[in-house]
Amino acid sequence: MKVELISFTPEPEKLVATAARLCYSSRGVSEILADMDPEEMKKLINLLLSMGHESPLEHITFTFAIEGVSRVLSHQLVRHRIASYSQKSQRYVDEGNFSYIVPPSISGKEKALNRYHECMATLQKAYDELCELVPREDARYLLPNACETKLVCTFNARSLFNFFSLRCCNRAQWEIRGLALEMRAKVREVAPIIFNHAGPSCETEGVCHEGSYSCGRAPNN
Repeated sequence: MKVELISFTPEPEKLVATAARLCYSSRGVSEILADMDPEEMKKLINLLLSMGHESPLEHITFTFAIEGVSRVLSHQLVRHRIASYSQKSQRYVDEGNFSYIVPPSISGKEKALNRYHECMATLQKAYDELCELVPREDARYLLPNACETKLVCTFNARSLFNFFSLRCCNRAQWEIRGLALEMRAKVREVAPIIFNHAGPSCETEGVCHEGSYSCGRAPNN
């Protein structure tokens, strides 16, 4: 898996603090921006998030390039609808000699791994043969969920908070959890004050909302 933060709103934390301050100030945006010092910015952001006032987070966006993940992961990712996605098309891109993702539970067992590779080789051969007979857009129906894919996605910070709360949780599926942790690490490099508050409820609230499905990391609410 490869995750890159390829673009983001400049000075994201200053912008969030300025937008929040504007709601309660008679001053103009330019004046607020000019007077916003780091300590005030930090205090204001921490206050906003402690109060659950997250709408100013929608003003800042983060764009990621993601490679080396499966179609299983991308099907889960696009369920987070307040985001924009561009993904490698199996309709237009030839999947001859396709790469695929191997789950840890399979890679750790020799018999399972050998069978997995055999199945992928069978599917690859069938796909290649079918591409000679029908359009690629129809041959792709044979391709497995394990197929490696690439995509670019853009989230605003508020949507990322929701994504991290669900997908950094120990109950999230292993591959998308790995992606969420990588993405969170990237945004914390450029907006540490904001994203220090982002993650599952066991980290941010000290409680778990998963009920009987809790991993036990924190007490149930």
